[in-house]
Amino acid sequence: MICHIYRSARKTGAYLYLPVKDDFEKLPRPLLRAFGRLDYTMSLNLTAERKLAQADAAKVIAAMEKDGYFVQLPRQTFDAEAIERRVVAGDAKR
Repeated sequence: MICHIYRSARKTGAYLYLPVKDDFEKLPRPLLRAFGRLDYTMSLNLTAERKLAQADAAKVIAAMEKDGYFVQLPRQTFDAEAIERRVVAGDAKR
């Protein structure tokens, strides 16, 4: 699947993947407002086996097929799942 990647001018590290270049019609308006100007970055042939720096290619493809787009946000600097496990474990002790 060919996909087209755009960088958000407003949100550092946020990217938008589209199956059709410059087709922003299916995107939710709040998403467009949050991302601000979208700067075209590149196009690539995406397969489920392809390695991406911060996203699972199979999930990107599935989202583009289902929703018509995929949003990649910057990685968190903390492990949210580990924090959640600690909170749940702490609640269980009370």
